[in-house]
Amino acid sequence: MAIETAAGAMNPVIAIALVGGLGVGSQWLAWRMRMPAIVLMLLAGVIIGPVLGVFDPARDIGPLMGPIIAIAVAIILFEGGLTLNFHQLRDAAIGVRRLVFVGAPVGWVASALTLHYAAGLSWSSSWVFGGILIVTGPTVIAPLLRTARLSRRPAQLLQWEAIVNDPLGALAAVLAFEVVLVLNTATTVGTAVLALIWGIGAAIILGLAGGFGLAWAFRNGHVPEYMKVSILFALLLGIFGISDAILHESGLLAVTVMGIVIANANLPSYAELRRFKEHATILLVSGVFILLAANLDFAQLGQLSGRAVVFVLLIILVARPLTVFISLIGTGLPWQEKVLVAFTGPRGVVLVAVAGLFAERLISLGFEDANLIAPLAFVLVATTVVLHGFTLKPMARWLGLAGAGNPGVIIVGGSDWTTAFAEALIKADVPVLMTDPNFGHLRAARSAGITTYTGDILSEGAEQRLELVSYDKLLAATDNDAYNTLVATDLAPEFGRENVFQVARVKNDGARHTLPATLGGRPFGHAVTHDEWNSLIRQGWTFRVTRLTEEFTLQEWREKRPRSHLVGRILPNGDFKLLHEDEEIRGVPDTRLIALRPPETTGSTVQPPASA
Repeated sequence: MAIETAAGAMNPVIAIALVGGLGVGSQWLAWRMRMPAIVLMLLAGVIIGPVLGVFDPARDIGPLMGPIIAIAVAIILFEGGLTLNFHQLRDAAIGVRRLVFVGAPVGWVASALTLHYAAGLSWSSSWVFGGILIVTGPTVIAPLLRTARLSRRPAQLLQWEAIVNDPLGALAAVLAFEVVLVLNTATTVGTAVLALIWGIGAAIILGLAGGFGLAWAFRNGHVPEYMKVSILFALLLGIFGISDAILHESGLLAVTVMGIVIANANLPSYAELRRFKEHATILLVSGVFILLAANLDFAQLGQLSGRAVVFVLLIILVARPLTVFISLIGTGLPWQEKVLVAFTGPRGVVLVAVAGLFAERLISLGFEDANLIAPLAFVLVATTVVLHGFTLKPMARWLGLAGAGNPGVIIVGGSDWTTAFAEALIKADVPVLMTDPNFGHLRAARSAGITTYTGDILSEGAEQRLELVSYDKLLAATDNDAYNTLVATDLAPEFGRENVFQVARVKNDGARHTLPATLGGRPFGHAVTHDEWNSLIRQGWTFRVTRLTEEFTLQEWREKRPRSHLVGRILPNGDFKLLHEDEEIRGVPDTRLIALRPPETTGSTVQPPASA
């Protein structure tokens, strides 16, 4: 198959593959370099698009580009709606309501005034574009929150505002455009109002019907497990298409409502559905950002003047903070959280896509200044993505609203050996949270000053009460192998499978009692079981932290302590890592090794268990 077709256009299949490869590749590279993924995706799109001219979405994908972006945004918003569980909102509920019901109209007015007086747009263009600027970018917020690791409440405020206000922004633009249409054409007020009410009502009804209908079908076993995701996708696309056909941009509202209904339906298969949607969303966010950047037209940007810079600065430094501070008056939120939310307003793909659509409609009505809407939208998106991509995490740390600089470990299971291990980690400045459903199992940990939580780590109470942003590793270490496997399997997607460990399982002779190797976490230690770890502690073994130097190398440490169990290491930069069975490590100077060492009594006859 040829890579290029007539007139130098790239084969559409190759073009879509290129977009997917660059998008996912940018996310992986950002993970390796610990950079904001959004920034690298924009950079990759600009390089292959307007800079090198290798890929031109309008030329290589053609009329498919619009539907691709529309469907991708619909799925992204639906997945966002799936994260909006009302039971998890709790202490952020007041702030979210204010940001939606007060912040949206205040932001609309502030953005319209900025567009008119700073960017020089007409009132008609300003009110239409200002409605779209209500949107704070759900396609951007999710990757930023994943990187920044914010505290629960400010993260919820930003996430809920972005997802709920996204369809509201599109509908605000629809409302403003209908007013412009009435004032500049023969369309009557009654016709425009009826169309608007009918479209919004239909979107809400379709979203509710789709959500409740799907929940009923799933709960009552009318859909086989292997078809649930397929039916979900088909219904999602159908509702989006029907609603959008009734009123442009109302499909975004319909799929958001549908996602929220399903999120709050307490479905037994909800977690699996959401994880699949999250994976799909990562692919879609990557793709749409590559398309957005590659479709940039430098000629359009050339139309902008210095007023565009003033417009961007006023939106970021005046309009956004003013909107948030007015909205959150009387909510009782700490000033740190208000400041963080006020100065975090990234815009994303939805803004550019919807702005381009309404720009074309305004131009068709004779508003020539609408030519500036698309380039202004892109400049704002690019500026806010880069700005917040690099500043959100350090600003959150400065305000005390992010996890510690060196994330720690959650130890599930209170016992003699886990308490001793936790004490060693804390002395090495590694944060530790120890949890156990049994209050008595945590008595020694509490006496040692270790942070504890009595309860099931998988419970809704733990999710609501614990601030997990300070921890990025987990060790399942109770005396129940089945429970350890359940915890490790359930939380692996949250922490990353490479960061979830499990104490060695008790060996069973029969296959009937052996759990599948595909379940659970990575093996911790040296095939030593929970009871064997405890036995070693009672015999006098201790966890010790040893620092390597140029003179005292890893090889020398191994030679002097041949019977020690190496279980973790801390790099010179403070990065802590649990070690799985037989893992090889590099002995970099200033690395600290954490190991369980035997008693140092001369001639000690204490021996490790046979399995060690």
